[in-house]
Amino acid sequence: MSELPPDHNADDQPDPLDPFDEIIAEETDRDPDLAVIEAGSRTLRTQGGPPDADIPTRPADPEVDKALREVETELATRWGETKLEPSVSRIAALMDVLGEPQRSYPSIHITGTNGKTSTARMIEALLGAFELRTGRYTSPHVQSITERISLDGAPIAPERFIETYQDIKPYVEMVDASQEYRLSFFEVLTGMAYAAFADAPADVAVVEVGMGGSWDATNVIDGDVAVITPIDLDHTDRLGNTHAEIATEKAGIIKQGATVIMAQQPVDAAQVLLKKAVEVDATVAREGLEFGVVERQVAVGGQLVTLRGLGGEYPEVYLPLHGAHQAHNAAVALAAVEAFFGVGAQRADALDLDTVRKAFAAVASPGRLEVVRRSPTVVLDAAHNPAGARAAAEAIGEAFQFSRLIGVVGASGDKNVRGLLEAFEPVFAEVVVTQNSSHRAMDADELAGIAVEVFGEERVQVEPRLPDALEAAITLAEEEGEFSGGGVLVTGSVITVGEARLLLGRG
Repeated sequence: MSELPPDHNADDQPDPLDPFDEIIAEETDRDPDLAVIEAGSRTLRTQGGPPDADIPTRPADPEVDKALREVETELATRWGETKLEPSVSRIAALMDVLGEPQRSYPSIHITGTNGKTSTARMIEALLGAFELRTGRYTSPHVQSITERISLDGAPIAPERFIETYQDIKPYVEMVDASQEYRLSFFEVLTGMAYAAFADAPADVAVVEVGMGGSWDATNVIDGDVAVITPIDLDHTDRLGNTHAEIATEKAGIIKQGATVIMAQQPVDAAQVLLKKAVEVDATVAREGLEFGVVERQVAVGGQLVTLRGLGGEYPEVYLPLHGAHQAHNAAVALAAVEAFFGVGAQRADALDLDTVRKAFAAVASPGRLEVVRRSPTVVLDAAHNPAGARAAAEAIGEAFQFSRLIGVVGASGDKNVRGLLEAFEPVFAEVVVTQNSSHRAMDADELAGIAVEVFGEERVQVEPRLPDALEAAITLAEEEGEFSGGGVLVTGSVITVGEARLLLGRG
């Protein structure tokens, strides 16, 4: 592993006794599960907005594209991410025959309900800024399956993705033959990620769980740092109906002697996590106590934050992401990287401020309040549960101040759709309900029935086809004139956001 980041001059540090004034208390927005999206690329009207984030397109080489589609087709024959058999036995068997690649590098393991992917991207950016080779594994993807595995801060090349799959395929088939159930889609991808990181080789892996923690396929690593982003009610059919039950599953990533970086949590969830930390002799750092957000203000294209880390204060850090929840994610990410470098344990000084600023300024999180078009402004946010919707609704009001906001909502049938719509009701002037191409998508008419109960019939429009829904919303946003300040928010599902991104010419 590369050397630790350069020591920060002790004379530059703030007085450790300075008051830790305000810790902004809002909880985060995130999005856990999902599947593959395949959509045509029709461009709607004029394109605009900021440069694309690091979302790969289809390979330009027809032969590579054909080979990638063959891999995607083979993976699609396996259990999807929503069909689970709670066990790590199959992935453990695969790691065994591969020679335990996940043990060839240290790792930072991330669980929680909301905020995992953005936090993982921030951690990756910080580690890379300190000249460490990183491997990042996150899910679901917005547009391309190759997004899920990143090396050195960029999605794995399609050629390397194909090569990695072909390399482990014989071992996958060997494990399939020896187990009661074949390896799932997510388990094979997890095996590919761990193998790719070992082959790189990575200095450190940043790994997001797929669901839960204890029996998640990623949980064959022993994370030096366990990160718990805000826990809320989601996947209740699999993880439990209370914050405490869900926290019990997520606490499974806390390993013996690890450092736990804990975002603000409901009290009952925090109690479960702290109890598990005591049982395995883990060290805990809590947002709002050992670290947190000291100050934040809206800035052009994002926000300016002052963070309190484990080693001191980091003032005037520009974060090109919107919303208080992203500031809290930044505080969690910073504390995780400090803990990885031993700040607060082996060393007391903060990380180099200029390096931290440079890293955060380069962070992108596609599909998280991402602007993809101007005149009118179209924003994408993959909120799919009530907590995520509340965070997105608050953030869009703070960052954009639209005079009239039109919602485009396409949700999955297994989500708390009413809660999601209720969270957006105060900020949407009208809502266009639609559905994406996934088999899990809620029927547009069924979604409309719920929307009418929440918004009233006069504020709801139904367009089953997503392209028509986008056109309708843009037309509604333009009704008050070119300079009216109208906008569109596309939300409800990662799949809806990914398909809208392609339709709006961003893929």
